[in-house]
Amino acid sequence: MSKSPSNPKGTRDFLPSTLSKRNYILDIIKNNFKLFGFLQIETPALERNTTLLGKYGNEGDRLIFKILNSGDKIKKADITAYKENKLSVFIDSISEKGLRYDLTVPLARFVSQHQNELVFPFKRFQIQNVWRADRPQHGRFQEFTQCDADIIGSNSIIQEIELLKLYDCVFSELGFDDIVFKINHRSLLSALANYIGVENKLNDFISIIDKIDKIGVDNAVREIKDSIHNISTSKLSGLLSEKKISIQKLDDLFDDSPKTKKGIDDLKTIIEFFSKNNSLKNEIIFDLTLARGLNYYTGTIIEVISKSNKKLGSLGGGGRYDDLTSLFNMKMTSGVGISFGLDRIYLQMEEENMFPQHLDISYDIIVINFGINYIEKLYPLINSLRKNGKKISIYPENIKLNKQFSYADKHKVKYAILMGENENLNNEIIIKDMINGTQSSHSIIKVNSDLFEDK
Repeated sequence: MSKSPSNPKGTRDFLPSTLSKRNYILDIIKNNFKLFGFLQIETPALERNTTLLGKYGNEGDRLIFKILNSGDKIKKADITAYKENKLSVFIDSISEKGLRYDLTVPLARFVSQHQNELVFPFKRFQIQNVWRADRPQHGRFQEFTQCDADIIGSNSIIQEIELLKLYDCVFSELGFDDIVFKINHRSLLSALANYIGVENKLNDFISIIDKIDKIGVDNAVREIKDSIHNISTSKLSGLLSEKKISIQKLDDLFDDSPKTKKGIDDLKTIIEFFSKNNSLKNEIIFDLTLARGLNYYTGTIIEVISKSNKKLGSLGGGGRYDDLTSLFNMKMTSGVGISFGLDRIYLQMEEENMFPQHLDISYDIIVINFGINYIEKLYPLINSLRKNGKKISIYPENIKLNKQFSYADKHKVKYAILMGENENLNNEIIIKDMINGTQSSHSIIKVNSDLFEDK
C-alpha cells in the first residue's frame, strides 16, 4: 500500500489563497525598499561551505544544510575519518556546498566579488528563500523567505535611522499599531562582558544573553556563571534585571572605553533624532538584553516585536557589521542591514484578521461557456478588458449553468459575462453581478471596463 505524499519536515506548500496574502505583504515591503533607494539583487541558493562556515557561530554552523558531492567527487570521501568518528572531517570530504543560511553572508561575498562593478555606498534589497536545519515549530521553518535591505560602504548613523524609518513605514502600511523597535549596541555587550570578567568568552556570553527572552534573566545569569566562568555575577544580574536602565547610567559606568562611548553616542543620536521630529508611528526603546546572536554584528543591533503577540517572537531584526566583507578580502567596509520575518508577519496578520477582503478574489470576471462559437465572438472584448487590467477566466467546458456559477462562487468572482443564442443574435451580452444576483443587457460594442467597477 503506497504512502500518501507529504512535504519534507519544516517545509510547506502554499495554496493560492495563502500566496495572495504573502504577496500582499511582499509587495508592500518591496515597494518601500524601492522608495528608500534600494536596488534588487539575487544570489544562488547554493554557496561554498567555505563561504558559509565560521560566520554564524557554532550554533549557526550546526544548522547549515550541507549538499552531498555528486559524481566522481564522492569517491574522495574520507572513510578513515568516519571510522575514527571524526565526523566533521568526514563531512568536509563529502560536501563542498551548502544551502544559504541567510542573505547577509552571501551579500558580503557578492559585494567582495563584484566590488569593481558596484557604486558605494551600495544599497541592496533581496527577497529569497533560505534554509536552516532547525527544529520546526510555530512560526519557525526549515525553509523560509527572508526580505533584507542592507547598505554596504557607509559608517553613518543616518543609515540606522533610515532603516528604522523603513521598518516603521512597512509595518504601518501593513496595519500594525503596536510595534516596538528595540535597539542596543554590541560595544555595550562587550563592555558588559569586560565588566564581569568574561571578555575572553564574548561570543559565548552574547549567545546566552540572546536567550534571555526565552529563559529569563536568572537562568541566563546562572548559565553564564556555570558554563563560561566560575565568577560572581551579582553585578551582571543587577544590571540585566533593571527593566529600564538608562543609556546615561551605562555612559557613566563605562566611561573609560572610546569604543563603548561611540556605541552610546550612536544610540543617543538615534533616539534623540526620532524624539525631536516625532516621525516614528511606532515605539522605539533601548534594551540592554537585546543581543542578536549572530557573530558578525559589531555595532547597533535592532529587533522588532509586537506587543500584542509576543509568543511569535521577533518580526524583524538586524544591525551593523564592520568586518564581514574582510572575510572575503575586502577590508575596511562597514555594512548595516535589516530583515523582515515574512512568515511571522503573515501568521500574526492571519490570526488578527488584518488582510484586506479583496485578496480572497481570484479574478474579476468569469465568462460563461455556451460553446466555442460564442467564445470566439467574445474574444475581442475579453482581450480589451484584460488590457484594461481586468482579470478574466473563461470556463473551459460548455456544461450546465449552475455548475459554472458554482465554480465562480467558490472563487469569489464578482461578475459573469453571458452570451447565449439570443444575445448572439442581438450582438449583446448579459453582465451578472454574482454578489447581489442582478443582471443587465449591454450592446457588445458599448461594453467597457467601467461596467465592472464597484458602484
